[in-house]
Formats: sequence, C-alpha cells, structure tokens
Amino acid sequence: MSWTSRVVNQADAHSARTPLLGALALVVRSDSVLLVRRRKMPDAGLWGFPGGHVEWGETAMAAAARELREETGVIAKPLEYLTNIDVLRHDACGAAQVHYLLAAVLCDYIEGTPVAADDVSDAAWVSFAEITDQGRPMSARVGELTHLAVDRQRLRAE
Repeated sequence: MSWTSRVVNQADAHSARTPLLGALALVVRSDSVLLVRRRKMPDAGLWGFPGGHVEWGETAMAAAARELREETGVIAKPLEYLTNIDVLRHDACGAAQVHYLLAAVLCDYIEGTPVAADDVSDAAWVSFAEITDQGRPMSARVGELTHLAVDRQRLRAE
C-alpha cells in the first residue's frame, strides 16, 4: 500500500468518526422557556430545547431557527451563540458511540403557538420554576442553559 493510499484510508476512517454538528434554539418568553419532548434517541422521552442537525452550507444560527419552526411551528430570530456543548454517549466498554457538538443559540420569540411536529412528541412553554424543580424528565444541562439564556437576555435588554 502506498503512502498516499494509507493517508486516504486514514482520512476516510477518521471522517467516519467525526462529531455531528447540531444547533439548539433557546427561546425565552416571560418566565418560561420553550421545550420539546424528543421522540428519537439519544434523548427519547426527555424534554430539551428544539434543535437538530446543521445542514451543509447552513449556519448553526440558521439551523436553530429552522429546527425550531419545523419542530414547534414557533418563529424566532436567532440573536447570538450562547455556548457549545459536547454530548458524548459511551458503550459498556467505554468507546464513544454518539458524539454531537451542539451550538446553543439564543433566539428572540416572534410568533406562534408551540405544536409538536417533526421528531418531537410534545412542545410547551415550561416555567423556570418547573425546570428548577425538575418536574419533567430533562436532557442534560437544560437548567444550566436556561439560566444562561435568561441572564443573556436580561443583559441584552439593559
């Protein structure tokens, strides 16, 4: 096997294990945040932020707004990136089976009533108190991201 073939094969093997890029839409309205209940793995049955895969040629901010609309029917304007989150799930031997890099995007609510669509089974405005009380089964870091979004939105309003 030539050096070139070896490099190409290593590149192919590496690209097959590249993390997937996703975007989350964090929409705060009054004393609530918009959440959805996932229908598909890896977080099936858990409540989290609307979001999904970033498509080729699309920014994470545009993907957040698109996924929000597709999953809930709610329209919002993406304002800014809040943070990035690595989601890693491992098998029993410790090998990574799932790896997502999620861009959390603060969005400004424009219009719409949440209705579950696409790959979610429910969509609702959930109060900050309910998130803090953990009254629903939630994806990891929902509370932390909610606080970050609320704090950033307050700063923007000042």
